[in-house]
Amino acid sequence: MTDIESGTAQSRDSKHDAPSWGDDQVLALLELPFNDLIFKAHTIHRQHFDANEVQLSTLLSIKTGACPEDCAYCPQSAHYKTGIKADPLMAVDDIVTAAKNAKHNGATRFCMGAAWRNPKADDLETVVAAIESVKMLGLETCATLGMLTADQARRLKQAGLDYYNHNLDTSAAFYSEIISTRSYDDRLQTLNFVRECGIRVCCGGIIGMGESRTDRAALITTLANLPVYPESVPINMLVQVPGTPLHGAEKPDAFEFVRTIAVTRITMPTAYVRLSAGRAEMNDELQAWCFFAGANSIFSGEKLLTTGNATVAHDQSLFERLGIRPQTA
Repeated sequence: MTDIESGTAQSRDSKHDAPSWGDDQVLALLELPFNDLIFKAHTIHRQHFDANEVQLSTLLSIKTGACPEDCAYCPQSAHYKTGIKADPLMAVDDIVTAAKNAKHNGATRFCMGAAWRNPKADDLETVVAAIESVKMLGLETCATLGMLTADQARRLKQAGLDYYNHNLDTSAAFYSEIISTRSYDDRLQTLNFVRECGIRVCCGGIIGMGESRTDRAALITTLANLPVYPESVPINMLVQVPGTPLHGAEKPDAFEFVRTIAVTRITMPTAYVRLSAGRAEMNDELQAWCFFAGANSIFSGEKLLTTGNATVAHDQSLFERLGIRPQTA
């Protein structure tokens, strides 16, 4: 049996710290017959997780708009006219109130996002205070604040931050088509700082930006071959926002999106694979396929950073129809 047939990389050990996936191996997985691919992914998923349990996270924009980066998908970029109002960093009490509401709705992880290239010292201390307060509610904490220095990563670790999100977005080869103000190596360096200080990594990408299947394979390969692959891997479907360069981009085939979820599960078997942005535009059948293919985390709440999300009531109804339970803390 070959490595591709078994759904495993030849040299990966139980601690998943030996890079072993090649672009050609991952691309071969993406190109498997659909039923074979989904069977492999679901089998691996059941080896590591309860197949009928999904973790709920809630994402809050704690500082919105006026971002100096030029990410072509992002309505918060100062480079584009999208109608997003720039708001300053929220007060800690307001962040905690939002976290309490998230917990009431079943979330076990609370994610705080700020539209910065990198946080300033005073702003970081406000985020630190928010992390400490949210953790007192019994929630896991996650932050996405842009690029970090090693000292800033250590400060977040001291505050008790559980996860840091910093997506690679796409392949290294396609990256320059999407972003010019921050390099791929900049992103990898922040991930290294986060990992070195002991914070768990949340890192994934976006599907539907005009990338090829080869680019999607390369993104997954990069993630799977990090010294330790991310504990959380968000897979986003591009949400097209008028005013951004990617508005009007051709939407990816739904089965291609499911394939991406499945290969993410196969190559990173113990990671939480999050069905992230774009769910508001997905029908229930597509979401069900994604759960079967290995997605076991979602963002819960009617708004992500600035774009819409599936409603809590709709998620509850879908879970009931599928026999899925929210993960408990």
